[in-house]
Amino acid sequence: MTTIRQLLREKGDKVFSVRPADPVYDAIRKMAEENIGSLVVMEGETLKGIVTERQYARHGALTGPVSPATRVLDIMETTIFYARPEQSVAECMAVMTNKRVRHLPVIDDGQLIGIISIGDLVKSIISDQNFVIDQLEHFLHGGGR
Repeated sequence: MTTIRQLLREKGDKVFSVRPADPVYDAIRKMAEENIGSLVVMEGETLKGIVTERQYARHGALTGPVSPATRVLDIMETTIFYARPEQSVAECMAVMTNKRVRHLPVIDDGQLIGIISIGDLVKSIISDQNFVIDQLEHFLHGGGR
């Protein structure tokens, strides 16, 4: 069973962030440049929230266009669900499904060490399943004698 620590070793632990007072436009630009769907919101070393493309779209749809004066803190999510490195991919998939979130910061000993997305988890599950299939095929074709 793959753990989040193993997943981060494979995918990398690069985390992109913004500050609460940053303009939303800067956050959206950064997401587009990095081809990612979320940014963690940090104040110094403290995780304050998460901002996602989905929140930006919903904010615009519900309150009108986002102005240049709109700050990340105006649209960020402050209820933060997170993963721990020793958790399994399946456990985190359950959290994401139950809480209806697509991104989980990874916290180890109070420190942000990475972020995972639902796509990361799906890729990991598919990889694990392909490994099992390969092993079964090898066994069935005489490799298991």
